[in-house]
Amino acid sequence: VMSKNKGSESVKVVVRCRPLNRKEESNGPAGGIVQMDLRLGQVILRNPRASASEPQKTFTFDAVYDASSKQRDLYDESVRPLIDSALAGFNGTIFAYGQTGTGKTYTMQGVWLDPEKRGVIPNAFDHIFTHISRSQSDKQYLVRASYLEIYREEVRDLLDPNHGTARALELRESPDTGVYVRDLTSCVCKSIKEIEEVMNVGNQARAVGATDMNEHSSRSHALFLITVECSQPGPDGRKHIRVGRLNLVDLAGSERQAKTGVQGDRLKEAAKINLSLSALGNVISALADGRSGHVPYRDSKLTRLLQDSLGGNAKTVMVATLGPAPQHYEETLTTLRYANRAKNIQNQPRVNEDPKDALLREFQREIARLRAQLNHRKWRSKQKKEQVEGEGWERDGDEETEGEDEVEVEVEKEAQEYVKLEEQRLEREKEAIREDQFLLAEEKQRLLGEKERMMGDLRKEQEATEQLTAKYKAMESKLLVGGKNIIDHTNEQQKMLEMKRQEIAEQSRSEREMQQQMLVQDEETLELRETFTSLQQEVEAKTKKLKKLYAKLQCIKAEIQDVNDEHVRSRQELEQTQNELTRELKFKYLIIENFIPPEEKNKIMNRLTFDPEEDQWKFQPLVPAERSIRCCGDILAI
Repeated sequence: VMSKNKGSESVKVVVRCRPLNRKEESNGPAGGIVQMDLRLGQVILRNPRASASEPQKTFTFDAVYDASSKQRDLYDESVRPLIDSALAGFNGTIFAYGQTGTGKTYTMQGVWLDPEKRGVIPNAFDHIFTHISRSQSDKQYLVRASYLEIYREEVRDLLDPNHGTARALELRESPDTGVYVRDLTSCVCKSIKEIEEVMNVGNQARAVGATDMNEHSSRSHALFLITVECSQPGPDGRKHIRVGRLNLVDLAGSERQAKTGVQGDRLKEAAKINLSLSALGNVISALADGRSGHVPYRDSKLTRLLQDSLGGNAKTVMVATLGPAPQHYEETLTTLRYANRAKNIQNQPRVNEDPKDALLREFQREIARLRAQLNHRKWRSKQKKEQVEGEGWERDGDEETEGEDEVEVEVEKEAQEYVKLEEQRLEREKEAIREDQFLLAEEKQRLLGEKERMMGDLRKEQEATEQLTAKYKAMESKLLVGGKNIIDHTNEQQKMLEMKRQEIAEQSRSEREMQQQMLVQDEETLELRETFTSLQQEVEAKTKKLKKLYAKLQCIKAEIQDVNDEHVRSRQELEQTQNELTRELKFKYLIIENFIPPEEKNKIMNRLTFDPEEDQWKFQPLVPAERSIRCCGDILAI
């Protein structure tokens, strides 16, 4: 939904409710507390502890998906337009938000091997590479992928082979690209298979653990970053590059110790997860309010990384996941409130055209340079070959019109022919020297040595040409050309089926928006349309209206009470976390005071420096950087 401000766009919010699990069904016949009106995009929440006369809470969103919803429906209706925008050069973010065990990871990843249960991320992979294979042949693409997690407020690279022992990565900010992660691994991907392999490598390194609410609970926030660069000739004849950045975010769920039963390290993980989600909630509240001059992005690593996605240069979709069980009423209500606030956040998305950090431009320049070197070698090889054959060399007119794709093949062929002829010539000359009776032995050795050196130079030149050709092929293989069939199933029938599915999704989206608008308009114009034939009729109508307004007043009073109760609960949880952290801190102080000598303690304190960029204290190295590089040489430099 576009806002009234030009170029501004609201965050799109959709809600999904999972079915009751076996454990919840066995707890009693109470049933679910969540009802969904798919036509109007509404969620109706029932308080299981309230009286029957208390009105139910109703929330309206861009779309809602009940327990029977399919993965593909959610993708086609709510995610596909976002991926199309990223392919057109916009920044895009989709993130799943909700209590632990409500299906965030299932929504984002799903079951990879089952086509019906594949989540947002694998469907996005398929979408991106299918789009490239069907685009025009004058377009060139470069697709890169990175994968990171935020574990206990540390940013870790999931694609780093030494992930477990590697130091935490630092966040930096650039005027051009916004917040980015320094030294994050980026992999060039040329097919669905390659990008899926990147995802699988990262998933194996990701932190997961069992709790009472979820056997495979995510213990970290995971961000899969895809950068799609597209080069296309513009009206001015020059190639223009558009860069779309897509953030696919699987958040860890908020949890309460009493329900999850976590202890030790799991408890520390839960404390960090809840603090970062609390910071995310504060950012959403500050942006939705619109009156707050300060937005607390720096309160956590998660909110800093999502800075552009919330109130910045991005198109954003938030999927709020709910649990329908009565015992999770408070958490479900909190999730719905945050989701409702997020609808009011305004982003300012814009196309990233010809950015300074586009890798595709560098790749194109390097390929052009290698192609020029190969053309030069081809010309030189042909000239030498014709000199060997005793022919005058003349460039044929059709040589200049050779296709670029045939350059490396031609170079290899010409080089092989030239090397073969040269070897034959040198062998003949060596044989002639050996058979010459008039030459002295020393002279023969000298001439044979010269021919051997010439043979060595010839082989070196051949190796250099082969290396150059291999480098050229490797560079060019990283770029995807539009229109090439990089996916097996891109036939016309599949294309038509997808177009029909998109039409149905678009129609469903438009119908829901119209229904919501009509509902609002009906309420606004009802009073204007009313005419009364008698005083009694007017009294009845006004009484009816009064009852309706009184019911709304009661709802708002109940809402205020709920918010106060939620605030008290949150404060109690934070106090509990603070007490646990204080106890741990006192224990560490006890160790420092009793087991570490004062002089050693002072040395450590003197090494501490505050990094305002990272907003945390750091140790200065024992040996200055210049001296350590001078002492250790290449090892530290690497």
